[in-house]
Amino acid sequence: MSQPYYETLYILRPDIPEDEVEGHLTKYRDVLVEAGAEVLDNQMRGKRRLAYSIAKHREGIYVQLSHNGDGQQVAALEKVMRLSEDVIRYLTVKQDGPLPVTRPPVGVPSSAAS
Repeated sequence: MSQPYYETLYILRPDIPEDEVEGHLTKYRDVLVEAGAEVLDNQMRGKRRLAYSIAKHREGIYVQLSHNGDGQQVAALEKVMRLSEDVIRYLTVKQDGPLPVTRPPVGVPSSAAS
């Protein structure tokens, strides 16, 4: 049985220090939780070259965020992202399929993550 869920992919400015990137991951996860959503997965995909320049940036830090909820959380999340100078693009898509499985962060042994 598949269940609909939401996937938000957002791109952060490439010049943000790594500790601030972690802050953004936490901030957007908290926005979803406060809006009553369940965060299924939150993954940093790393710095990648953009297909075209956005706000004079040729690269961006990609982050994928999967969440479950009634849909109201999407407006709250996108409002916060729209007001942030560090987010250069974002897109939320409603997915219909098996729920994503939370994976341990890259570089963390699976025994340490449990």
